[in-house]
Amino acid sequence: MEHKEISILGAGLVGSLLAALLSQKGFGIDVFEMRGDPRSQKIGEGRSINLALSHRGITALKQAGVFEKIEPTLIPMMGRMIHDLQGNLNFQSYGRASQHINSVSRSGLNKLLIDHAESHGVNFHFGHKCGQVDLDGMVMDFEGASDLSVLSKVLIGADGAFSMLRRAMEKTDRFNFHQHYIEHGYKELHIPAINGTFAMEPNNLHIWPRGNFMLIALPNPDCSFTCTLFFPFEGDLSFESLKDDGAVWQFFETYFQDVLPLIPDLVTQFQTNPTASLVTIKTSPWAKGRSLLIGDASHAIVPFYGQGMNAGFEDCRLFMEWGEKLDFDWDKLLPYFSKHRKADADAIADLAMKNFVEMRDKVADDRFVAIKKLESRLQEAYPDSWIPLYSMVTFSDIPYSKAKKLGELQEQIMRALPADFDPMGHPLAPIIEEFNALKKDVL
Repeated sequence: MEHKEISILGAGLVGSLLAALLSQKGFGIDVFEMRGDPRSQKIGEGRSINLALSHRGITALKQAGVFEKIEPTLIPMMGRMIHDLQGNLNFQSYGRASQHINSVSRSGLNKLLIDHAESHGVNFHFGHKCGQVDLDGMVMDFEGASDLSVLSKVLIGADGAFSMLRRAMEKTDRFNFHQHYIEHGYKELHIPAINGTFAMEPNNLHIWPRGNFMLIALPNPDCSFTCTLFFPFEGDLSFESLKDDGAVWQFFETYFQDVLPLIPDLVTQFQTNPTASLVTIKTSPWAKGRSLLIGDASHAIVPFYGQGMNAGFEDCRLFMEWGEKLDFDWDKLLPYFSKHRKADADAIADLAMKNFVEMRDKVADDRFVAIKKLESRLQEAYPDSWIPLYSMVTFSDIPYSKAKKLGELQEQIMRALPADFDPMGHPLAPIIEEFNALKKDVL
């Protein structure tokens, strides 16, 4: 049996970042990953190829001293570019003039984080599939070619939505576990570069909102775009209904006509690329003895707020900050982290589901657009009082749970506006007065 100080299950984004941060504090870190080294592997099927990196994630990457290596690979996206049925475009900025999110390669970021962690002394063990975890004995058993047992002083599960450590916790007393698969799945498609340049404006997240479903596209460094179709699994209009080539072509001709010229092999891609599911997972407590769940292992969310990775990275930042506060007393730190982070994890899970409806439907609604214009005026005139919910989530460190409460108050006020309000002429002061009064009662 091998003895380790701190073992982390999972060499994904969160596991690699946390390993680097802990190693920088002088801890001995071993990371066990069931897959092969991604630096010599192809991207896994069903995994999103690129992600949206924003403030919370950037802050954690800076804490680890790795952001300057990642920054050159980022593509800024200033807002949403909405494509209607006729192919007309409507730009909606994400926030104030300089605020943007960033398209980043999942695999490229993962490789950089592994390299960074290794440079700080982290030991990675790839091709190690965990077969079972003995929580009482703090022992992990690995199966197959890597047949061995590992005893750890501290065990952290950063092994994703289907975590083996969480599976062991599920068998213990008073452990709460909830998972919910939404009716939609997703399929990725590829828009190639045209004559070496982008086929569409690159510094935006492109959205084709169609009510119950949508297509989005994020830019890649090679001037291509990765498109993702979020679409029901079953029903009259669903993945199930698009079985033959003709049905696929007719569907895109009806709902995404401006995309057809951009993907020459659309039907082939659609028929051969995998369809993946989307799950929300909520658990508690995240800590059992000296074992801890973090990232998707404890709170997997749907991707519609672009916060899954950012929330996981913020987990790492807070874990380290609270660790410093508690002198890395593991018996205090692990339950403290679980208790104090849980409400924020639940809040962003709920917000992500709500934002799905906004992205696929409301962004094309005239009243929604008018409210966003009014909110922009409010933020400009009262920057310390009115921060739109999207900005609180994406461009600040405001705890997700607090942002959710404030967003609900903002929505309450906006819902009460008359149907024919003028977003550019409506008085602002009464709105701020009402909002500040409501805040006092709620927070």
